[in-house]
Order: sequence, then C-alpha cells, then structure tokens
Amino acid sequence: MTLPTTRKDLMIVNMGPHHPSMHGVLRLIVTLDGEDVIDCEPILGYLHRGMEKIAENRTIIQYLPYVTRWDYLATMFTEAITVNGPEQLGNIQVPKRASYIRVIMLELSRIASHLLWLGPFMADIGAQTPFFYFQRKRISI
Repeated sequence: MTLPTTRKDLMIVNMGPHHPSMHGVLRLIVTLDGEDVIDCEPILGYLHRGMEKIAENRTIIQYLPYVTRWDYLATMFTEAITVNGPEQLGNIQVPKRASYIRVIMLELSRIASHLLWLGPFMADIGAQTPFFYFQRKRISI
C-alpha cells in the first residue's frame, strides 16, 4: 500500500539483518515520510544454508543432524517431517509404540519451544523475573 507523500525527502531505514542467534533473521527496507511508513520491503532467507544441496549426497540418517538447524528452537519437528516423508513414500509401517513416543516428544518439544519464546518475550516487555522461571521450566522438560 502506497500513501501520498507530504515531503520530497523520504528516509530509507534498513532494519536488520540480525544474527541467527537473535529473535529472527529478517531484513526490512522501510521507506519513511516523517513517522509514516510509505513502503516496506521484507528480505528473507538469511538463515538459508543450502540444505537441499547437502542432502543430495547423504542418506536420511546422515542428513538428520542437518535438519535440526532449520528451526533451532523446536528441532524435533524438523526431524519428524524429514523421516515422515520417506516413511509415507516407502509405505513403511511405524510401530505403535514408536508413534506414541514421537507424539510425546513432539508435544514436549512444542512446550519447550513455547517457553523459550515466552521467557524472552517477558524480558523484552520488562518482566525479568518470569524469564528465569520459564527457563527453569524449560530445562526440566
């Protein structure tokens, strides 16, 4: 959406990219007219590591350590989708016990991921103490 400008001297602000260990890996090129945002161009892909090329010469077992880096906060999900695809394509029957263990591990990973989001969020809004409580709960998972 483009808004009509009131001045001719627009300001272009680069926001990011941030280090991958920070909250996100995104770059925004924002065009401002005073305090009004005229344009915003998001640039994604700063976490891309060429995983597809790496996977070409590896077996699924050799490739699993790489997929944990796709989402470094909830690694069980990327491993689950990586093994789920070949299992479905190859008509491989997973034992019931393994399916139950997967669901339990995915749920624990989801809870830990949410706690890892909630702790720094609380710290960002000025509540430092809950950050430590959430980290303690996450470690116990």
